Amino acid sequence: MPQFFLNKRLVILLVSIIVLVALIGFSLSGRKDVTWPEQFTKDTVGLVQATFHEPAQFVAGFFQNLDDLKGTYKENETLKSRLSQYMQLEANVSKLEDENEKLRTILKKKTSLDDYDPVQATVIARNPDRWDDVIVIDKGTNNGIQKDMAVITSAGLIGKVKNASAFTSTVQLLSSSERVNRISVIVQAGGKNVYGVVEGYDPDTKDLIVRRIPNTEKLKVGQKVISSGLGGIFPRGLLVGKVTKFEPDQYGLTQKAYVKPSTDLYDLDHVMVAKRSAVIPDDKTNIDGQEGGN
Repeated sequence: MPQFFLNKRLVILLVSIIVLVALIGFSLSGRKDVTWPEQFTKDTVGLVQATFHEPAQFVAGFFQNLDDLKGTYKENETLKSRLSQYMQLEANVSKLEDENEKLRTILKKKTSLDDYDPVQATVIARNPDRWDDVIVIDKGTNNGIQKDMAVITSAGLIGKVKNASAFTSTVQLLSSSERVNRISVIVQAGGKNVYGVVEGYDPDTKDLIVRRIPNTEKLKVGQKVISSGLGGIFPRGLLVGKVTKFEPDQYGLTQKAYVKPSTDLYDLDHVMVAKRSAVIPDDKTNIDGQEGGN
């Protein structure tokens, strides 16, 4: 027997190739029906595919959903961050607009102050325990600020300089409870000037109390109250507020008026210190926050 047929591996390989070629040729023939082995193989493969297809798709979809959820979470965090930035920006814009409007009003007021030199200042501190008493501003003696100078806003008088250091000053508000906080004022009573003195503050009604008004004077609600300028410190004509009510004072010899301040003393940020142009004699006793009368 030839040596070729003695090699079993070669014989098996040759037979396999012949069978494979025959199967290929048989498969490529124009048969309408498939054999049972082919049917069995197709059914088996189809069953396996049907069995594992749905779970595989579910697992793949699950991980895809996780990726999408993770991406959505990151996008949500980014949007939240941007929304927070937008809200902060909106708050800053609103604050700047309010500040700009107040500064514009101050500039307009500044052009009409012909009897004193205004020094613009900013409120930098306010003690919660003494909210109605004092504020601290960022101007001091280096800017020409001195004790007892009037402090105003664009709306009117708010108080006076209590003390001043080189770079800051403490301002005593009209609403201060200190008894020495007195200011000479005029009630504009229908073309007639009626004089009085601010000598107190009602924390319940948030009104200033003007005393020493002659009992013979006829007051009306809504009449304006301005600084008299007679105290030697404050310029004349600074708006203090409007009369809300009036009544007889103690013993009925005089009357007192309640005055709503023209400026919101609770919310203060930009102010001006009025450096009076007129020269005040050193020996003059004044009533604008000091002792004496006028």
